[in-house]
Amino acid sequence: MTFKKPARLLVLLFAVAAIPAFAQNLAVVNGKNIPSSRADLMVKQMTSQGQQDTPQLRGAIKEELINREILMQEADKQGLSNSSDVKAQLELARQSIVIRALIGDYLKKNPVSDADIKAEYDKFKAQAGDKEYHARHILVDKEEDAKAIIAKLKAGTKFEDLAKQSKDTGSAANGGDLDWATPASFVKPFSDAMVALKKGDITETPVKTQFGYHVIKLEDVRAAKVPTLEEVKPQIAEALQQKKLQAYQEELRKKAKVQ
Repeated sequence: MTFKKPARLLVLLFAVAAIPAFAQNLAVVNGKNIPSSRADLMVKQMTSQGQQDTPQLRGAIKEELINREILMQEADKQGLSNSSDVKAQLELARQSIVIRALIGDYLKKNPVSDADIKAEYDKFKAQAGDKEYHARHILVDKEEDAKAIIAKLKAGTKFEDLAKQSKDTGSAANGGDLDWATPASFVKPFSDAMVALKKGDITETPVKTQFGYHVIKLEDVRAAKVPTLEEVKPQIAEALQQKKLQAYQEELRKKAKVQ
């Protein structure tokens, strides 16, 4: 009679051991397990996009994963997983996932520091300057055309009327208006000529840039409204991250043997 107690204990041990294994599976479809970790990953992805982790969300994810498994099993049954086109797409998807993981790991190990962001912000402020300029311009291909425009302006023709012939179609319809901007917003020959003008003045000679010949009129000048560090911190951090990633990729490319 003594052998019965150990037998019952053995059954209980097997039952207890089976519970964690069962809990690891979200569902079983035609004998194939859907691991709970797959659902956890989807929950993590969706909550990172702003959704709440609720029983309703997890229920919807469970149904989605079951439907996917059913469709995958049917696709496998029809041999679609073995087609060269599907295999190529799977490889591209695999590469994208692994590369995202590599980038995430690199940025985690090489974060952009607050000191880096502050240094970049200070550089931005220095380049932007402490003044903003409200200018108009007329852009043409030939220097003689620009000179003719300057002569007409001196004779009393309105700048806005002559601006209609400007190559810069974005500003031509608005009298050549470039709105308020810092000198750093323009190519150097243009900005140098603009800041040398007094309010209401027009350039005496055409200003040549890679775009053509400009006739510039300065409407007004005001103190620059530079955004605070906190306002632009996310954009600066993103830009510095991209710089780091570009440098990392270039470093790997130099080491790679490409034939």
